[in-house]
Amino acid sequence: MSASERYVPALGRDALTALYDPLIRRTTRERRFKERLLDEAALAPGQRVLDLGCGTGTLTVWAKQREPGIDIAGIDGDPAVLRRAKRKATDAGLVIDFREALADDLPFEDASFDRVLTSLVFHHLPRDVKDRAAAEVARVLRPGGELHVADWGPGDPLMRLAFFTTQLLDGFERTEDNIKGRLPGIFEAAGLHDVRERSRFRTISGPMVLLSARR
Repeated sequence: MSASERYVPALGRDALTALYDPLIRRTTRERRFKERLLDEAALAPGQRVLDLGCGTGTLTVWAKQREPGIDIAGIDGDPAVLRRAKRKATDAGLVIDFREALADDLPFEDASFDRVLTSLVFHHLPRDVKDRAAAEVARVLRPGGELHVADWGPGDPLMRLAFFTTQLLDGFERTEDNIKGRLPGIFEAAGLHDVRERSRFRTISGPMVLLSARR
């Protein structure tokens, strides 16, 4: 099994790639939560930034457009979505370092990033991979560097019901850590600190929570 096949849901990579962008736009309030994530990350010229699990590159491109002075890389395990991400960057006239890699095995040196961004990635990962991915984030962040996460989290009964459909698609076991509010503990166990919730959004797919942590 190749690296790109390890965590891909059963629907299939080609079908998911075609559906992903319109699905995310329509079900997650994508523009609002990703713009808020970038607000909270406070990107600045000269920073080196990693988009962990960049998918089709929407957040990566928006980050570079917002702050052209950053050096940004995006990694994903699926070559099909990376091809789409590269097309987006080319169409926008941007230079972005997109690489095929997995969240728990990053091809970067220790302490090489000022910011790590990740959007709707951790809920796809089995628990052991979540743990390893968090440890990799801690490894590649510079002292004082920050992780900024947007993903599903715990919510009120109505939001919990809304999230049920997402769990049907993405798997109950993999999403359990999110809905039970375990991500902060996972980040702390990996060596990150000052883990806190920064924002929260209600969506038709469930509760979207934005977290930050510091190395």
